[in-house]
Amino acid sequence: MAGKGTIERTAAPLRQQVVKSIREDILNGALVAGQRLVENTLCETLGVSRTVVREALRQLESEHLISVVPNSGPIVTVLTEQEIRSIYVVRASLEGLAGKLFAEVASNAACRGLLELQERLDPEYRKGDVDSRETFKAEFYRQLLTGANNAILTEALRSIHARIAIFRRFAFVDEARVEPSIRELESIIDAAAKHRDPNAALAACEHHILVAGDLAVFEYAKRNRELATAS
Repeated sequence: MAGKGTIERTAAPLRQQVVKSIREDILNGALVAGQRLVENTLCETLGVSRTVVREALRQLESEHLISVVPNSGPIVTVLTEQEIRSIYVVRASLEGLAGKLFAEVASNAACRGLLELQERLDPEYRKGDVDSRETFKAEFYRQLLTGANNAILTEALRSIHARIAIFRRFAFVDEARVEPSIRELESIIDAAAKHRDPNAALAACEHHILVAGDLAVFEYAKRNRELATAS
């Protein structure tokens, strides 16, 4: 297994450290779609027990980052173009609803918070790196969903976000996608928090995600072609 080597013990539970390590290897391409995850190899590479590895793999399976193939075992999940597009259609609808609800029910304080977040787009997104963009986007969604005030919607979107983590990373890496992303986020914030326009917020959120879906399909296919050529 390509990766970082033996896990260093920290205050976090060991299983969560292993989950984080394997998840990061999947997201950055060190572990590729269709690659088998051999328990013995993971144990030796990470320096942990088989029990810890199995628990970690179960969690990653719940996040849809790995799949268990009968008579073969766990592999990094392989998705078709149709599956990716289907996921993003659902995500667009859910995030459109989040934007609409925010515009309708968010408190004045929540609106101020989102508008203040807009001021961080330049230093943290435009001039930032993959980590700062990822952190910014996580805070954006936290505030959007908190303001929308719908626990069921929040739970559903968190599940979707976990499932497409590998595709969300594409937008943070691709410099050509940075400026369009900033414009789309500004449109969402203006519609939802500044103008409190439910329909405009819904449309802005849906547009942002459907564009992201096109990028996901393109980059996923490109990565798989490059890996096939390299092998």
